[in-house]
Amino acid sequence: MGLLQKILNCNPIPNNEFLISYFYMMSPEQFFELMLKELEVHTEMQPYYKFLGKKSSWHFRRNYFLQRLRYIKKYIIDTPADKDKISIWDCGSGYGTTCLFLAMNGIRTVGTTLEFYFDTVQKRMEYWSQYGDTSLFACTYENLFDNQPKPASYDWIIVQDTLHHLEPIDEALQIFSRSLKDHGKILSIEENGNNLIQRLKLYKYRGNRRIISIWDEKLQKKILIGNENIRSLDTWQHLFENNGFKLQDGSVQYIRYFLPVHYRFSAADALLEKEQRIQSGKGLRREYFFFGLNFIAEKTRER
Repeated sequence: MGLLQKILNCNPIPNNEFLISYFYMMSPEQFFELMLKELEVHTEMQPYYKFLGKKSSWHFRRNYFLQRLRYIKKYIIDTPADKDKISIWDCGSGYGTTCLFLAMNGIRTVGTTLEFYFDTVQKRMEYWSQYGDTSLFACTYENLFDNQPKPASYDWIIVQDTLHHLEPIDEALQIFSRSLKDHGKILSIEENGNNLIQRLKLYKYRGNRRIISIWDEKLQKKILIGNENIRSLDTWQHLFENNGFKLQDGSVQYIRYFLPVHYRFSAADALLEKEQRIQSGKGLRREYFFFGLNFIAEKTRER
C-alpha cells in the first residue's frame, strides 16, 4: 500500500498542514514559525527557547536557531538517500527539537537524553502530530555509558550541545565509533572553545572545574559529566582522529559572530550574509569571536 493510500485510509483524514508536511516537507523557517506557536502552549519551554522574550534579541536568536537547523537539513535531509532506510541517533536530544524537525521531514530518529525536562517531550509530540508523523521519533532517558547501542546500528549520530558534556570523552567517541556503520558520520553542533567571550564567562561560572560528578535522580546514581567543557576545532580534530574518525574539511562552519546589539542597527539577513563571508576564510575573527562551531566527522576505522 502506497503512502497516499495509507493517509486516505486514516479516520479522520489528516488536515491540510499534515498532508503538506508529508509531500512538501518542512523547511527550517516553517518549523520555526510553528514552534513559536508551540511556545505559547508549552510555556515551560520559554526559559530555554527565549524567542518570546526581549524583542531586541529576537532576530539574533532566530538567526542562530535557523543556522543550526539549516546545517542539519544540508547534510541529512538534502543528502540523496532513501530516507526510510537512514538510521539516526540523536545523543543528548534534550527537548527533542532536532528529532521533531527530522520527523516533520519523514526521517526516523532515536533520541536519548538525561535532561530533567524529559517528560515534556511527550507533550511536544502531541502538538507536532498535527503537522507530521511523530511516530518517527522515539526518545528514552538513559546514560550513554550504561546503555550502549548494538554495533553498527546507525548511519548518523547527532550531538548538538552535547559533546562538551560527555566524559570520559575518549570512551564516548569509542562508543560512537562502534555504534556507527562503516563510514557512518557524526554531525556535531558545538560551542567554539576558542571564543574569548565565552571562555571568560565560563571561567567566572566554573573556574577550571571542567569535569564534575552529579547525582541523577532518575538513574539513582552519580554520573560524570563535562561541566561546559567546550573545546576548539583543533582539539576536537585531535580527539576524533585518535578515536577512528576524520573531520570533513568542507563541513566545518562557524556561526553566530554578531552580538544582539548589532541587530538594532542592521537587517538580520545582511548580518547573516556578512557573517558567512567572515567565517569562510581563516583568521582571528573566525577563530576567537564566533560562538558556534559545526562539523562532520566520518568513521574511518573501528575502535
